[in-house]
Amino acid sequence: MFLDFYAGGVGGTDQLCFYDRGIACGLTDLVEAHKWFNLAAMSGDDRAPEARAEIAMEMGAREIAEAQRRARAFINGQTMAMAA
Repeated sequence: MFLDFYAGGVGGTDQLCFYDRGIACGLTDLVEAHKWFNLAAMSGDDRAPEARAEIAMEMGAREIAEAQRRARAFINGQTMAMAA
């Protein structure tokens, strides 16, 4: 899966880890943190669903929808970049 390629298999040392990006964003931008935790969860990181659920409790429906939109945009952008 392209997410595994991008993340170096979540936790890989060669690429940025989605979960770690979520942690880094969590204190300042819940929408971005939710996006990264969503991508981490999709990549199979077992920690991500719980982290995503915890921050979602502090977010409104519009913020969650925006985070999901951003995750889809990221996926679509990565798919197009790999196809080029």
